[in-house]
Order: sequence, then structure tokens, then C-alpha cells
Amino acid sequence: MHVIATAGHVDHGKSTLVRALTGMDPDRFAEEKRRGLTIDLGYAWTTLVGPERADEVVAFVDVPGHERFIGTMLAGLGPSPAVMFVVAADEGWRQQSAEHLAAVDALGLTEGLLVVTRSDLADPASAMAEAAAEIAGSSLGKLPAVAVSGITGAGLDQLRAELAGLVGRLVAPPRDGRVRLWVDRSFTIRGAGTVITATLGSGTLQVGEGLQLGSRGVRIRSLQSLGEAHDQVAATARVAVNLRGVGVADIGRGDALITPDAWPTSAVLDVACRPAGDRQVDDLRGDLVVHLGTAAVPVRLRPLGGQMVRLTLARPLPVAPGDRLVLRDPGRHAVAAGARVLDVDPPELRRRGAARQRAAELGRRETASDAEVLAEEVRRRGFVRRSQLRLLGLPVHDPGQSVIIDDWLVDPQTFSRCQRALSAALDEQTRTNPLDPRLSIEAARRLTGLPDRGLVPPLARAAGLMISDGRVMRRRSVDDLGVAETGLRQLSDRLAANPYAAPEKADLEAWGLGRRELAAAERAGRIIRLAGDVVLLPTAPARAMRILTRLDQPFTTSAARQALGSTRRVIIPLLEHLDQRGWTVRVDAGHRRVRGGAVGG
Repeated sequence: MHVIATAGHVDHGKSTLVRALTGMDPDRFAEEKRRGLTIDLGYAWTTLVGPERADEVVAFVDVPGHERFIGTMLAGLGPSPAVMFVVAADEGWRQQSAEHLAAVDALGLTEGLLVVTRSDLADPASAMAEAAAEIAGSSLGKLPAVAVSGITGAGLDQLRAELAGLVGRLVAPPRDGRVRLWVDRSFTIRGAGTVITATLGSGTLQVGEGLQLGSRGVRIRSLQSLGEAHDQVAATARVAVNLRGVGVADIGRGDALITPDAWPTSAVLDVACRPAGDRQVDDLRGDLVVHLGTAAVPVRLRPLGGQMVRLTLARPLPVAPGDRLVLRDPGRHAVAAGARVLDVDPPELRRRGAARQRAAELGRRETASDAEVLAEEVRRRGFVRRSQLRLLGLPVHDPGQSVIIDDWLVDPQTFSRCQRALSAALDEQTRTNPLDPRLSIEAARRLTGLPDRGLVPPLARAAGLMISDGRVMRRRSVDDLGVAETGLRQLSDRLAANPYAAPEKADLEAWGLGRRELAAAERAGRIIRLAGDVVLLPTAPARAMRILTRLDQPFTTSAARQALGSTRRVIIPLLEHLDQRGWTVRVDAGHRRVRGGAVGG
């Protein structure tokens, strides 16, 4: 299927032409029929039958031509890939013809047909020449032109042939990618619930699929296209979607159904702007409305320099770089400008001169390669996930000089700066707490400004640091406890001579080993601390086991004390420690035995 929108001045025969081509009346409302005036979007379709394009279905979106309904016209034109521009032979080029062409040009449409209607009322040559000259200066360029009469049927066969040629020129959209479905109608069907209609411009819809409406999840209950039910519909197509999970009051024209987690939503956009007519960017003032798809949202405009502009929307929309926008002046009922989205996640402008600098950056981006665009984005952000860049519509296939850490791309200068920051933070930790010159992973992340804890280990390794027990440290700090080393040597000498002659608390304090020093030594694996302020070397439990296994089993506490040459103050905490490690088992209040298979190291 192919979708084509109409465009042209009010009462130039757009609806009559669609009716003649399809046999269907696109005007849905009684008021439209009574006034002979299209006031909302209409839809009809036909099948082009011929030797070259047999069974090619074309759906038409018929838009209103009156100036008061230009917003509605944009809702129909926006999602459509091609246009059938209509001019009446007996009236020629008129004001709304120019306004509709300005909208077409703003959207950057390049495919279409010029159709001169009412050729039964006047010679179409003059109107055709004038319209062709006007259209040639737009994005459409030189178009095929056909003169027809919707009343007599003259020229309709030639028009069908030109339509077949037009749809043959249209580029097939991607059908396996993300979906963004701009709603143009919503209503309720008894027994079915909420139904929306839309033009599917890319991707594929299928029954049962989940979609996202703002922050809400919805699911497709059933699908129709051109009045027939389908389990699956691929772009391009006109679709009616029966939804589960949303009421008709909560969805309407301007809303978008999107593939979950596949589209960025943004209310701040940097765009390249092209004012309509002879206007300049600085002339775009007052209340403007931005049109994207079927959405119409009030917008504030800030010129950055040249054609570059920052738009701040009244509400966020799902938008991607390359999207075409129309800026409309609702007071004048006219198109003010067209715009092409360059960045959907732009930086804040805080410093003096930041706007001019940003305009220059955007200008360079226009001619930059994908690799250069990616490098600039990584440089600006410092750390960014490739998945986020894909979501923003940015290229990620060539990371260039970026540091790659799992899904992260890191700017090399930022990475070096963070290494220096981590080293400086460790120096400060050593200065203020020499007995524990280490940083937790979270502290390291916070002090270096990293966005994720998972970045700390590779950053530490790059800085020549190490991580042990979940803490960042210098390699030389593993065994060096600074001012506590003298006391630890005295402790080690004492225990080397008698492994179970644990010094008293007073002795430890005399050697300068208080609670903080002992805790640091234990963290470094230099000692073990047992209950009752008992301090032993780390090898003491294993050495004790080798002696205890030679005792008659089970053994008493007294037998263990004598075998180890120690005191009850030391032996009881030591035996409890061996119990906890599973090396010994308590038999009763006075006996233990060595667990079978325990060898004590």
C-alpha cells in the first residue's frame, strides 16, 4: 500500500477528485456534506490496475483547504510520504495554494503530482503553467502534471497512470524497525473498545504487540487496514488499531503510539530553520505552534545564530534527528517556517556566547562524517552509553578514539581526567586516614563523577591502581600500614616466639596498636582478632589444627590449652573460632573433636 495526501486551495475539487478515483466519499461529517467543504481529514482508497502496477493499493488522505483548518491539513500531510497537489483550472493559483505549498516545502516532501481539476470549466493550460512554476521553487521541484475533470471523468485514466508512476518512485520504508504511529482519529466501537486510525510510515504492527502511549503501556487487540482484518500490517499503510489498556478519552489526534524504549521523547530541540517567504529567523516572533506528525504543540523559539534555532515545546514528543517540523503562526493561519531536527538532547546554554558556539557546532555537524558527529557527542557528554546514542538516532558503528567499556563510550580526555581525580582522591584518603588508604567503589564513583559503578574497576586499572575486597587502593598500600608498622613488628616478634601467647590490651596500646590500627591490620590480612581482644597471627588457626588432630578425640579445653601452651583467655576464643570455621565440632559442654577431613590449612 502507498499513502498520498491531497493539498490545495479550498473548493478546488480535492474531495471530488478523490471520490472520482476511489468511488468513496472522503467527507465523513454531515456538515461537510451540507457545506460542500472539507473540515476534517478524510480517507479513501483504490487499487491501481495495469500491466506495470497491478493490484497496487493507494490510500488517500484528503485534507481541508480552508485557511482556518491549516492545522488539520498539517495533521494529514505530516505523516504522508507524497502529495497530490490540486489546482482548479477556472481559478488558478490562490492564497491557500501557496500556504499548502509552504507546508509541503517545510516538510521537505519531494514526491508528488500536480493535478489541475475542473478542466471541463476552463482551459487548464494557464493554471497548469502557473502552478508548475510555483511548485518548481519548492522541495517538490518539477512535477508530472495532469488535467482532469472529476465530473466528466476526463483525464482520470492518465492520472491513474501517473499515480502508478508516483508510487513506483517512492522508496520502500523500513519494515523491521521501530514504530511511531501518529494518531489522527480515535473513537469507540461497541464490544471492541478504543480504536485509533493512523498512517503507518515505517515498521510493522501485529496483533498482541505492546506499544507505549506516553508513560502508559497499551496492547493491540485487533488490526484493520482498508476495512479488512489482519494479524500483521507492514508500512506503508492506513491502519485502524483496536487497543487494550486505554480509554478513548485518553488518546486522540496528536498522540503517538511508539515501540517501547525505542524513541527518545524531548521538549527541547536544536533545529535548522528555514523561514517561509522572505522572512528571516529573527522575524519569527510571538506565539508559534510546531507540527510533527499529527501533533500540534505550542513552542518557544530561541535563535542561536544563522539558521540554527532552539525550540522549547510545551510538552515532550517522540522525535529523532532528521525529523521535519512545520512552525505555524496560528494568528495568521499561515506557515511561518520549516525546520529539520538536528539534536533531540542538546546541552544547556549557560555561559555568555554559548548560543553562538552552539550554532557553530550545529553548522559543523551538517557537513561532518558519522565518525566526527559521534566523536563530538562523546566529547560533549564525557561518558555515554551506545544504546542511548542509538536511541537518539546517532551513529555508533565507528567509535573512533573513544574508550570502550562494555556499552559505554568514553571521551579519552575525560577518561584521563578521571584517572587523575581518582589518584588525587586516594592521596587525600591516605593523608586523612593513613591506616585505611582505600576508597569504596561508590566513593570512587562519586569523587570522580563517573555515571556508573561499573566504570570504576577499568578506570582504576588504567590509573595503575588495584581493587581488593571491593575497595580501590594503591598497590604499595596493601601491606604498608604506615605508623602502625613498628607496633606490628613487635606483635609479630612476640607471636613468632609463642603463637598463642596473645599480648594483653595494655601491651598492644603500649606498642601503639589501638582499635583503628588493629582494624587496619586485620583488613590487610596481617592479624586476626578474636573475642576478648585476643590478637593472633593469621597462621595461628591452621597451626592449632595440626596440633589438635594429634590429641585423643574428643579432647577437652584443658587438653587443648596444654597442647598449645596458652591460657583460657586465648584458648576459648580460638576454639570458638575453629568451631565457626567448621574445623572442630563441639560434642558437649567440655569436649570437642576435629571434624573429619579438616586439616587446618
